[in-house]
Amino acid sequence: MADDKEAAEALIAELQKNIKDAFAVFDHESNNSVDVREIGTIIRSLGCCPSEGELHELLAEVEEEEPTGYIQLDKFLPMMTRVLLERKYRPQPEDVILRAFEVLDQTKKGYLTQEELTKYLTEEGPGKWGSGEENCHLFFRTTPGDHSSSSCPSAFCKGKCHPLLSATSYSL
Repeated sequence: MADDKEAAEALIAELQKNIKDAFAVFDHESNNSVDVREIGTIIRSLGCCPSEGELHELLAEVEEEEPTGYIQLDKFLPMMTRVLLERKYRPQPEDVILRAFEVLDQTKKGYLTQEELTKYLTEEGPGKWGSGEENCHLFFRTTPGDHSSSSCPSAFCKGKCHPLLSATSYSL
């Protein structure tokens, strides 16, 4: 019984260290607060992929009564610890991501050019993936690897969490 308790405490301590480390990357003033706009990035860096709606629910949980535009670590840490312990907002399995990529790669060449992705995100995806050039910029800025000219399925699978591939924005 004591071993189980010690193991649980060790797990929580490790999770909280990871949360604090991720939070610290965006705590530019070293005052245990981050810009609210960075929370989604922090949550995704911890392996969680909430939809935009779910992200807004999480933000509502940790924002001050009078929103300041900043989130405090002391409010974020318990919420994020609970989310990680409950294994919420898991990324899509690699096979689902690969199938989604294959749907977009209609010529079966094994990659998509930046122009193709831009077209999908701006012309064919409004409403599903958000709107316009901002999503394209976000996609090429946040997807792992060099995507100045093309993207391949392995980049999607390694990143696993991207607006294009989240459960709420793309389904097969």
